[in-house]
Amino acid sequence: MDYKKSNAPTNTVTRDMIALSEDTGNVYETVCIIGKRANQIAVEMKSDLEKKLQEFASYNDNLEEVFENREQIEISKYYEKLPKPTLIATQEYLEGKVYFKNPAKEKENI
Repeated sequence: MDYKKSNAPTNTVTRDMIALSEDTGNVYETVCIIGKRANQIAVEMKSDLEKKLQEFASYNDNLEEVFENREQIEISKYYEKLPKPTLIATQEYLEGKVYFKNPAKEKENI
C-alpha cells in the first residue's frame, strides 16, 4: 500500500487492544505484526526521502545556498506532516490490508 494515500490519522489514537487482537487471539502477536509492518513503511519512507533530497546534495555548501533552498525545506515539511509509520501500519491492519502468518501455528495444524 502506498503510505502517501493512507487515511491514517496524523495524531495518536487510543485503541482497544483486546478488540484489535481478535484475529490473532494474542495481543503480543498483534503488536509484533503491526510493528514489523511499521518498520517496513519507515524504511520505504526513508528511502523515498533520501532519493528526493539527493537531488539537492552539494559537496561545497556556502551560506547562500543553505538559505535559498526552499524546495528542500518543502519536501522535508511534507514528510514531517505525513502520519507516523505505526499509525499507518495500524490503519492497514484494521482495514485487513496486512497479510500475516504464523509458521508455528501452521505446524500445529498439520
